[in-house]
Amino acid sequence: MSQGFEEVLSPHRYYDKYFEIEAVKLLPGEYFATQRDMLLVTVLGSCVSACIRDRKHGIGGMNHFMLPDSSQDNMDPIGLPSRFGSYAMEMLINHLIKLGAERRNLEAKIFGGGQVLRGFTVSNIGERNADFVHQYLDAERIPILAEDLNDIYPRKVYYFPKTGRVLIKKLKSVHNDTIVQREREYGTRLSHANFSGDAELF
Repeated sequence: MSQGFEEVLSPHRYYDKYFEIEAVKLLPGEYFATQRDMLLVTVLGSCVSACIRDRKHGIGGMNHFMLPDSSQDNMDPIGLPSRFGSYAMEMLINHLIKLGAERRNLEAKIFGGGQVLRGFTVSNIGERNADFVHQYLDAERIPILAEDLNDIYPRKVYYFPKTGRVLIKKLKSVHNDTIVQREREYGTRLSHANFSGDAELF
């Protein structure tokens, strides 16, 4: 495998009976891009999702990522975490371009970054994720049309990339720790990943 990271698309496809449309569910570390009229769904705690589309051609996609915790080894904040975040964004954007999107037509909507994870010893991981996605899109000159970031609640995001429509449901009464546990496991994988040289993230 060449230097870099393993490409991860979301394999979780299903038919959404409520919206009567083909859908894909994204888990932490996944992304999906499509030219078709589909629904992309994810549940976010501390993680962030960028929903990016070509407004002219209706090609769009979503990612679901979290910066690694940099508290261990006193890691430079512009080191590993930023490199992973940039990689997560670039994977989605590059896949959109492969499908025919044009960078000049891209627009974004961003969600997540809730304060739901405990035990990360640096600054709030959700806040860092939210700050990163803002900085990245600003640097890439991709306009942000809508956002719902930070707060203390997990969110369920429904994104229709063909039209850019988004529905957000804040999960204020979640009675299990599935979301938090899933993100903890994801964070652990990131902490132990080798980001230099040949690396397979997932």
